[in-house]
Amino acid sequence: MKILAVNVNTTSSMTDSICQAAAAVARSGTNVVGLTPVVGADSVEGGFESYLAAAAVMDAVVTYQGGADAVILAGFGDHGKEGLMELLEVPVVDITEAAVHTAMLLGRRFSVVTTLDRTVPHIEDRLLCFGLLSHCTSVRATGLGVLELEDTTRAREAIAHQARLAVEQDLAEVVVLGCGGMAGLDAVLAEELGVPVVEGVAAAVKTAELLVDLGLRTSKVRTYAEPRPKRLSGWPLSAEVVEVT
Repeated sequence: MKILAVNVNTTSSMTDSICQAAAAVARSGTNVVGLTPVVGADSVEGGFESYLAAAAVMDAVVTYQGGADAVILAGFGDHGKEGLMELLEVPVVDITEAAVHTAMLLGRRFSVVTTLDRTVPHIEDRLLCFGLLSHCTSVRATGLGVLELEDTTRAREAIAHQARLAVEQDLAEVVVLGCGGMAGLDAVLAEELGVPVVEGVAAAVKTAELLVDLGLRTSKVRTYAEPRPKRLSGWPLSAEVVEVT
């Protein structure tokens, strides 16, 4: 099985971290290939950058020549999932959706711990789309930018602090890590907090494996039907992508 893990920003070191976290949970025989868009911001932390990322990740996937059995979008928010589902038949799994649906299998209410406070409304809107906002006790911000998560010691301390408040004050039964840059921190935080901690990249990889194993593909009868043929000016955006294995 081959899974494309698409970073939503242009920072290749973060793509490396995402792929390492994905490979750590992927079963033997699953090959995870990372894609870094060549268009966009080095970190996605708001509406403008998110919309730019949506076009960039679609561009990265459609210009990739290797094929895949599934695609995961490694950004917590709205970064082109619906568009990719129109363009592809293989399963497209967003780490936001995979993480919160996994959390709902483990407890009645969950809390999301994310990066900057400005991203909180975007995450709340995404949860509303999934029909799960009523099960979210809180979306807590660490105050760290996406790229600051690469300082793992500082990131772990800030995330653990907000996660502990989510459990003790907000009565969250499950904690969801709300950024692809938090990949790999779930196990140590779960041990420290004593509650399940769901990390989106890991959840998305296992969800993608399950869908492929079941032989399930994206429905094309209505919502995610292929785009109607028409002239698309300036598409695709680029002729190449950076590939990280």
